[in-house]
Amino acid sequence: MKGRTAWRVAGCVVAGSLALMAGGVILAYVDGRLIPASRASWDVSDVFGDVVNMGIPVMGFVLASKRPGNRIGWLALAAGLTLGLKSFADQYWRHALVAAPGSVPAGPAALWVSTWIWPIALAMVAFLFLLFPTGRLRSRRWLPAAWFTGAVFALSTAALMAGAARGWADPNASLSQLVNPPVLAAMAVCLLAALVVSGAAIVVRFARSAGEERLQLKWFAAAAVLVVATFIAVILTNSDSVAAFILNNLALLCLEVAVAVAVLKYRLYAIDRIISRTLAYATVTGLLVGVYAGLVLLATHLLSVKSPVAVAGSTLVAAALFSPLRSRVQRAVDRRFNRARYDADQMVALFAARLKDAVDLDAAQADLASVVQRALEPAHVSLWMNNRG
Repeated sequence: MKGRTAWRVAGCVVAGSLALMAGGVILAYVDGRLIPASRASWDVSDVFGDVVNMGIPVMGFVLASKRPGNRIGWLALAAGLTLGLKSFADQYWRHALVAAPGSVPAGPAALWVSTWIWPIALAMVAFLFLLFPTGRLRSRRWLPAAWFTGAVFALSTAALMAGAARGWADPNASLSQLVNPPVLAAMAVCLLAALVVSGAAIVVRFARSAGEERLQLKWFAAAAVLVVATFIAVILTNSDSVAAFILNNLALLCLEVAVAVAVLKYRLYAIDRIISRTLAYATVTGLLVGVYAGLVLLATHLLSVKSPVAVAGSTLVAAALFSPLRSRVQRAVDRRFNRARYDADQMVALFAARLKDAVDLDAAQADLASVVQRALEPAHVSLWMNNRG
């Protein structure tokens, strides 16, 4: 697809997706007090999730317009349009059948669409795993996996479409009442299997990648780990914590940004630094929190120091430990996760030590050029000296 045509098509899709999502948010606000709390979807976490979902079609528009030959952008646009239809249909049928029955037409049709459309967005995620970051399968050996994934999601969507037709007569029916339990169980198993197969594709690609592709996959992997960690927090809080939901949605937003950076190949080389800094500060924070809590408990329970004094003393100790602890932890993390920067720092430190005792200018120049070549690996090194005066 040519650049101008791709831009127009992607622009129409993203505009429609955002309009549908915005319409869903507006309906949720209008009906917030008219729908029972058990069926409403107007709270901080819901609204924040809808806003984060808006980033998916926007990301798809950027990728599809900038890299029209890469299928990742078009997958994101399809997922965004699906999420927009799902969001709007959800709120529309609630308004038509619960908040103000009979006020608008086609309430059952909106409920029908809302019931079966969600596997399409999940299918886009599965194909993202299969095709990321190049937009193509790693090799022809993965064609059966792609066909299996597509067949599973197509059959699951068809089964839901057939079952959702029963919702016209009973809008309050649950999913297990609309679809036969054996079919629903088989569908769940097959969907999980398809996601596992597609996830295996990106794991294999990462294990066998090198160079630029490995950096692209590192961006994705770093954001995916953050999503998994926050999702575990949501599970541990029994889905009752608004803060956990917001953190999970922020992690999903980071994943969207990571996918865009990887596909556009924008500042790919920053990923090692981001990973090392994140691990270092997370480790330092955990150690300082442990030291702080230990000192407070020691002072208040064993030494019988008054609580305000113990808290103040512990805070001063933690503050004093921050800088040296951060330096030590950062060096240890860089040694493992940002080896190129660590080796470069070591080379520069050794050169500075040698320079103190250097007396031969020509030898110092040759040593400097050698250090720059090994530390930065440029295509060419030139050294210009001003010998006047």
